[in-house]
Parts: sequence; C-alpha cells; structure tokens
Amino acid sequence: MRIDVKTLPVHEIIQDIAESINASTKNGSGEITLEIPEALGEGFIRGASFESGIGLISYNCKFYEDVQICFSLNTVHPLKFIFCSEGSVGHTFQDSERIHTIDTYQNIIVSSSGYNGHVLHFKANQRTHVSSLEIIRSVFSRRPNHDFKDLDPTLTNIFKDEVAGQQFFYQGNYSIKAADLMDEINQKSFSGFLRSIFLEAKAFEMLVIQISQYHDDEDEDRLPQILRKSDIDKVDYVAKRIQGDLGSNLTVEALAKEAGTNVNKLQEGFKHVYNLTVNKYMQHIKLEAAKEMLMNSEKNISEIVVAIGLNNRSYFSKIFKEKYGVNPKYFLKTRRRQD
Repeated sequence: MRIDVKTLPVHEIIQDIAESINASTKNGSGEITLEIPEALGEGFIRGASFESGIGLISYNCKFYEDVQICFSLNTVHPLKFIFCSEGSVGHTFQDSERIHTIDTYQNIIVSSSGYNGHVLHFKANQRTHVSSLEIIRSVFSRRPNHDFKDLDPTLTNIFKDEVAGQQFFYQGNYSIKAADLMDEINQKSFSGFLRSIFLEAKAFEMLVIQISQYHDDEDEDRLPQILRKSDIDKVDYVAKRIQGDLGSNLTVEALAKEAGTNVNKLQEGFKHVYNLTVNKYMQHIKLEAAKEMLMNSEKNISEIVVAIGLNNRSYFSKIFKEKYGVNPKYFLKTRRRQD
C-alpha cells in the first residue's frame, strides 16, 4: 500500500495519512493522534508541531501489508532525525531505489536535496515503533541557535542549509537512550498545557541525544567502545529486569548470567548507555521509585524501604539525601504539607 504525503508540518502530515487510509484523528494539547483502522493494522501514529520549527511524529503500529509512506512536496523537505526503538523501518530518497534499513536502537540523520522527497517502508505484520524529528530549517533558524557553537561542522552546514542545497545521509550505531525517551513520551504522564510543554521539551531532548550520538560515532578515539546490537539488547534486558523487580537485591553476576553475557561486558554496556555501573543504575532506579512512592502513595518510609529491596532504613536515608538533597522524612513532610 502506498500513502502519499504532500503537506507540512507534522499535524498536516498526519491528517494527510488519515485521509489516505480513511482514518479518524483526535486532537489534544497540540498533539494529533491517528488510530490505525482495524482492517489495515493496529496501533497509532501521533505527533505535534512547535513554533520553533521542530515537529515530532511517532509511528507505533503494525500494518497487515507492506506500506510505503511517500513524502513528496513542492518545497524544501525538513531535516529529519529518525530513530527506531522496535522492529525496523526502511528509508529511501524519492529518486533512489536503494533502501537503508534502520534496525532497533538505530537512528539516521537525513536531508534531501532540492525538492527530492523521502519514502518510509514498513514491513507487513511487524510491530514497529519509530520516531521522526522533522526540522523546518527556515523556521528553526529564527530561534537563538548561538551560531551552532560547538556543533560538528558537517551538522552545522546541514542545519544552515535552508534551501536544501546538498543531500545528506548518516546512519548511527546502536543506542537505547532514545528508546527510553520514546517510552517516556508514550506514557502520557501529563495533559493539557503540561502535555504540550512536556512534548516540546522531549523533542529537544531527543535532538540532543541524536546529535550526541553522532558526535560519539564520529569520534575516532571512541569508536572501539561502540557496542554491537546484541550487547545493547542485553543491556536493555537487564535494565528492564531491574525496573521490574525493585524488591530484590539482584547481583551483577546473576544478571549477567541471565542475560547471557559476562560481568565485564555488561558493565561496559551500562557505562556506555547510562554512564553508570550496573549497581549505580540499580540504585538510581530504586531511588526514583522511592521518590515516586513518597509523592503518590500512602506508604510510610519503612514500607518503601522494603518495597525497593533495602534492609537498612538509615542507609536508605543516606543515599536518598545524597541524590535529592533532603532526607526522605523531610521530603514526605513537605509533600503532606502541600496536600
């Protein structure tokens, strides 16, 4: 199935897709959502546009047949930062038959030349979660960009190329930072005004992550540290394992064995992805969960200590204060006073 998109910005892109597949859309907080019709697949396409010239569109869906979404405009196409956190998606330039496959945890940065468009290829019966930052450079250039100071020269030229004078394609190595961010966006933690500014903030955060990934990949001194996808998969498995079992004191050795790797490789992976050791990551997740319980549950401190798998309340108070600047008792009192 071919879907043609001939408009900008993001909210108009989604409306174009909706009309092509006879789907309805919902609007809220500046965000537009298209539910995939049951006859065609499942899931949704969702996005938002911002006055800064940046837009964020997320395809979280499965189609029952191969689908090509063809972006063909009689104007300059946006600069795109595309990231895939589940499944895979293909990309081609409109005037080319070469398909670039973006695998899970990979990103591309792509700019077409002139009015040359883009095509995204979705495989039938494959669950795919891919996000695309769409940057309209003629609008984005009006914000204070500080002349793109300290940005890689190649990316600087691409950002400044408002008339799309040159074609650019870059495919990155594997990372799960952007995947974690996409999960945060999908949680719909806020509504109304807060959802709107949350989305814009996350769009810029996504941009920072993908530019940082580009810098890391292009740094020759760091290339040997880049991990294979299988290593990243194991880091992601262990991170989710930790998040899902806060009450246990899992050892690094046991986690490495369960993930099918060794301790050194797992530690290297966590350092690369989160800049933390496995144990420090585990402590971070437990403390974040404890803070959430202090804010939103009726549990007392002793119950929370047990819930996150710690045996010593004084130790919990010590590491909580080190991270958040106040002890949990004061934090709890402050919350109750606000209630």
